[in-house]
Amino acid sequence: MHIPPRVLTVAGSDSGGGAGIQADLKTMLALGTHGMSVLTAVTAQNSLGVQGAWELPVEAVRAQFRSVVDDIGVEAVKTGMLSSAELVETVAELLAGVPAPVVVDPVGVSKHGDPLLAASALDAVRHKLLPTATVATPNLDEVAQLTGVHVRDEAGMRRAADAVLEFGPRWVIVKGGHLTAGAGGSAVDLLTDGTEEHWLRAPRYDNRHTHGTGCTLASALAARLAKGDTVVRAAAAAKEYVTGALAAGFRLGAGIGPVDHGWRLRGER
Repeated sequence: MHIPPRVLTVAGSDSGGGAGIQADLKTMLALGTHGMSVLTAVTAQNSLGVQGAWELPVEAVRAQFRSVVDDIGVEAVKTGMLSSAELVETVAELLAGVPAPVVVDPVGVSKHGDPLLAASALDAVRHKLLPTATVATPNLDEVAQLTGVHVRDEAGMRRAADAVLEFGPRWVIVKGGHLTAGAGGSAVDLLTDGTEEHWLRAPRYDNRHTHGTGCTLASALAARLAKGDTVVRAAAAAKEYVTGALAAGFRLGAGIGPVDHGWRLRGER
């Protein structure tokens, strides 16, 4: 009997279905893994922004995590929205006991600019959560929030990566999607462990169907790690998957539409 690799997401709910837990589980299914979830927060969210957010009690987060890990087990974990220092510290403590790759997406703001991480939680992310990460996946806004490094070009991405690595993750992907343009107009990310350096380039699509890109990349990365890929191979595969999802994104609502997590299942690009 085939048992798919098991991947756990620890993140918030996006009621609009484009990001958060919903995006994570869709991505994990599309990439042939069994997705499981620990819900950290509930948001009222749509294409226009986040209208409300409610954090779950630490006891509920801990109970969900133990329920899944102690019985079913995990082969990779991905973290997303952890809005308070108490939640960050709790999840970091839980992750320390899991012998599986961990992808930390240090979610700071939504695609619409809504804050999703309390300022008081930044130190906990830096010194408790990031040291648990096999790979951290900050975007440029999150890099600035965590390190004070403001990236304006690819050389700045190297400085940003070095600053993030100082907090202890084994690898970091600095996502350059917010740069006005990479080389040749591409969307470029930098993967490095401080020794190796890999530039991940893909076509830049000029559309507004970008909701959930960060969650999707981190989940795809976790799924590929659960399947046994090296970090370098997993990152390249995750970049290819999220690029296809961007290209196939569709309009929902009056604002920023979601990427299409099922594009590969239909053979679309």
